[in-house]
Formats: sequence, C-alpha cells, structure tokens
Amino acid sequence: MSRKYFGTDGIRGRVGDYPITPEFVMKLGWAAGKVLSQTGTRKVLIGKDTRVSGYMLESALEAGLSAAGLQAALLGPMPTPAIAYLTRTFRAEAGIVISASHNPYYDNGIKFFSHDGTKLPDEVELAIEALLEQPMDCVPSEQLGKATRINDAAGRYIEFCKSTFPSEMHLDGLKVVIDCAHGATYHIAPAVFEELGAQVIRTGVQPNGFNINDKVGSTAPQALIEAVLSHKADLGIAFDGDGDRLMMVDHTGALVDGDEVLYIMARDAHQRGTLGGGVVGTLMSNMALELALAKRGIPFARAKVGDRYVLELLKEYGWKLGGENSGHIISLDHNTTGDGIVAALQVLRAMVGDRRSLQALRGELILFPQVLVNVRFDAGSDPLASSEVQRRVVEAEAELAGAGRVLLRKSGTEPLIRVMVEGADQAQVGRLAHYIAEAVA
Repeated sequence: MSRKYFGTDGIRGRVGDYPITPEFVMKLGWAAGKVLSQTGTRKVLIGKDTRVSGYMLESALEAGLSAAGLQAALLGPMPTPAIAYLTRTFRAEAGIVISASHNPYYDNGIKFFSHDGTKLPDEVELAIEALLEQPMDCVPSEQLGKATRINDAAGRYIEFCKSTFPSEMHLDGLKVVIDCAHGATYHIAPAVFEELGAQVIRTGVQPNGFNINDKVGSTAPQALIEAVLSHKADLGIAFDGDGDRLMMVDHTGALVDGDEVLYIMARDAHQRGTLGGGVVGTLMSNMALELALAKRGIPFARAKVGDRYVLELLKEYGWKLGGENSGHIISLDHNTTGDGIVAALQVLRAMVGDRRSLQALRGELILFPQVLVNVRFDAGSDPLASSEVQRRVVEAEAELAGAGRVLLRKSGTEPLIRVMVEGADQAQVGRLAHYIAEAVA
C-alpha cells in the first residue's frame, strides 16, 4: 500500500503548509500514541533540532499524546541518533524527532523510532495513517498523559558517544574543527571531542532558530574547509542539522565524503577482525568503494537510497556496517541509526590506531568522478516515464560501455529527480549527466 503522509524519513514539509501544521501534528501525536502503546511504559520521548518551529510542533505532539493517554518526556534540542539511543535506555514506547535534517529552517518534519530505537516498519506507519483518517477522541481525564522534562539527556548521550571510543586511546595533540550547522549537536559534539583530549575549534554552534544549515554544516562544507585551513587543523568534522550525518575534511582542505568514511571504518574493523561480514552501501555509492572493498575481500551490497533501506539490508544479511555517500553511516555495533558523532569517532580511532593522517587513510580510495544533477518536477508528472529520457539514458550507458553507471531516481523528501552519472572521465560524466537532465527538465 502507498503511504499518504510518510516519506522515506518520516513526514516533512514547509511549516504552516499541510501537513506541517499544529492541527495535523496534534492529531499525528494522538494517532501515533494509539498505535505505539505496546510496552506498557506509556512514555514517549520527544526531541528536536534548533528550528524556531520546534517549540510549536513539540507542544502539538505533547497535546496529542496526552489525549491518547501517553506521557511526553521532553529532551529539548538533541541529535536524532541521541533520541534513538535514549528511547532504548529509557525503555520508552517510542521516540519522536522534530527535525527536517539538512533542510532550511522554514521546513520541519516528524519522524519516529520504535521502542528498540529503529525506524518504524511500513505496516506501523500505515496503521498510524489509517487512524489519521478517523475522528480524534480523548481518554478520560484520569487517564490523560503528563509531560516531564529529562534534564540530563545531553550528558547521557555525551557519555554514550565517548564509550564508543577505546578507553585506552585519546585524542591528545589533535586539533579538530567541529561544525555543528547551528543544529542539534551544538552543545554535544564539541564536548565529546574535547573530553577525549582534542583541541576543538567550534563553528556553527550559535543557533537562533533561523540559521540551521545556513552556509554551514555537512551540506555546505566550504565553511569547514576554510576553518581547517585558517586554523591549520589536523582535520574538520561537519554535521547536519540533526546530527545523523557527517562530512570530514583532511588537513589539506580536501573533502572526505560518506563513501570514504565508510571505507576507512570498514578497513579498520576488517583489520581488527570486528567487521562481522560485509558492508551495505546504496545505489548512489561510488563504484570505487565497491572495488576497493573487493580487493580486501570484503563483500558489498547496494540498498535503495535512504538509511532505512540500508538498515533493512544490514539486518537481512546479519552485517553491522553500512551507509550513504551523503554521510549517513550506520554502525550497529554502537547505535541503531545513522550517527555522525559516532562515525567520526570511528575514523579517529583508525587514525590514532594506525598513527596516520586522515589524508593518508583516505588516499587508499580514489573515487570515480560522479556528477549529480537535481531537477525539480511538478506533482502528478512522471519524467522517468518519458521516452526521450529513456532514450538518452540508453545512449549514455552505451557510451560508458560498462565503465560507469547511470542512475535516475526520485527524492524521497523533495519533488526532485536526481540524475547521477559516474565513470572514469570527469568531462564525459558531466556532459552525459546534463544531457539526460535536459530531457528530464
């Protein structure tokens, strides 16, 4: 069955436009409360990023949950992976994240974690959607849920992150730039790396409700690159607005993307004998990653784009490590969802353990040129069904002659067609990507 409201990462849109309205979100809290009441704790954790609309949506969810008879435990601004972790440790019915991740401040969204800290299965999302079509009711007054605040949530998560780094190692002597995108990691990530011994230069740590992801963070890494070079830092780490993805920069200012982070983590875990199988990437993962892992005898599988699909394939194969080139990295040894801080710590573990720079570690993987062109489309249209688009794809694949890939897909969160072409020749790849994108447009 198709879903009416839920996309690949919860429900997302522009604040004030349906469904990101107070009325809808209150009813969503009620419907979710009815469906997710399974463990008997009758407690749901609510965390958010730093968008100004978070206050309004938090209150709406709180009202809906109360009407369903559930307690709302408010965490305040917290990274998405922290909410997954805390949902498990508090044995809560569910965790709710108010965030639009890497989007601008005027967007927001709602996503859910089940009691075990994983994304909701499709059938649960469908059950919530079915209740949204029903009239909202309210439990008797004596059964209404209360709201509480968990004041030590940040400290709990900081200690968890530090626990994923070996106790016998430290980051003394490393100068690290941390860019928090004026988002949910602003009061957490710098403390994690400082307490492990690093000298931290902070940027993107002054949220005002409107500046989240604005020319900072993992989707705008130029600010991080400039900071690393100006401070002569050993490396830089940028998170997105909700802290579930990262990008890194080596001391020369070169960007280190999710594929390279995934390779460094897989190589290190494989050397230590803790990888536990293979690695899951996505349809967007660079061919060079697959080939480099194969040279080390590490199996590789591709999931559909979206961290929920990476997680599904990891569970199917019984593997532990997967991710996307956008910087979503899942390490099931540590957390149940993508965690930017934890992934960065695993890269630093490899650096400290091998006594090598980030530049040296990433140098083992030479990525193929990959050009991605985003093309907006109107609702109700289907550019991928166009015979002209299909003809140009066939032409491009023939020209690449097996030494590259063409991928067209619809975004799960925006009205975009993503046209990706990958191959050994940068000029050829760029020309073919724009040739196909013209037909899509």
